[in-house]
Amino acid sequence: MTYTLEQINEILQGEIIGNTTQVITAPEQLERATTSEISFIGNKKYEKLWETSKACVAVVNQDISVEPGTNRAFIKVKNADLAMSQVLEMFAPPTPIFNTEIHPTATIDASATIGKGARIGAGCYVGPKVVLGENVTLYPNVIVLDECTIGKNTVIWSGAVIRERCHLGTDCVIHPNATIGADGFGFRPCPERGLVKIPQIGNVIIGNWVEIGANSCVDRGKFSSTIVGDGCKIDNLVQIGHNSVLGRFCIMAGNSGLAGSVTLGDGVIIGGSASIKDHTTIGSGAIVGAGSGVTGDIEAGKTMLGYPAVEAREALKQWAILKRLVRDSGK
Repeated sequence: MTYTLEQINEILQGEIIGNTTQVITAPEQLERATTSEISFIGNKKYEKLWETSKACVAVVNQDISVEPGTNRAFIKVKNADLAMSQVLEMFAPPTPIFNTEIHPTATIDASATIGKGARIGAGCYVGPKVVLGENVTLYPNVIVLDECTIGKNTVIWSGAVIRERCHLGTDCVIHPNATIGADGFGFRPCPERGLVKIPQIGNVIIGNWVEIGANSCVDRGKFSSTIVGDGCKIDNLVQIGHNSVLGRFCIMAGNSGLAGSVTLGDGVIIGGSASIKDHTTIGSGAIVGAGSGVTGDIEAGKTMLGYPAVEAREALKQWAILKRLVRDSGK
């Protein structure tokens, strides 16, 4: 796939600054781009990279202060990051091919309901009373156990397991080897038997437009449901404990984790490797910085840093004091 500068701008509807006769063959980051590739400048601090970049075109924010140069061009837009997603869609290669909608090696229980246009790959298992909506895609070796429902247009990648009685909404993406509905981590000491397992009899409910990364786990509820709200985006290697409830459009970065019965409001952001204590509530719009450890409730809109996590301004003060102490002790 190749495009001209004008063809790309037909999609972006930006303002062209400069010109190039170069046909554009691919998108690439500034440092690696060749003369036939398009790149992006989403922050003024990266302007300095344009001079040494070989890219013929860059999609840029409107506050760009450098000039494109000879036979090079900018496409100015309101938000270069959002525009980048449109460009990437233009160049995206096709997804893996299904030669037949339902592969003959897939095992599908007779009581399952398969929606129109659903595709089921080799080695998949679809259990009793499962309902797959229209245009659901199960890539090879997906397991969907008894009484699950999968909403229309949802894509589940190879190796993922959807345990019994779990429910996924429409337009979701479940990446390879994610597990939805594993048992919650529940044990109690017992003098006679050591540790006794607490049965986990609930399920998982996932809203619409949710994306869950590779090797992430969403545990089923002990009593009722673990809930992931509409539009949440969960990175790879994330743990969501039993009976946690996520509001709409939350983000959890890689290696972060929620213990059991954590509640997140709408639009909460959890940074990479952050840990959230059980029975904690984090208000809407709050941000937890990477590597932080949350041990208590967080008000809506707050930004927390550190281990244990405190308000960002307080954390920065503490770190500055520690730096001064270390510096002074070396004198």
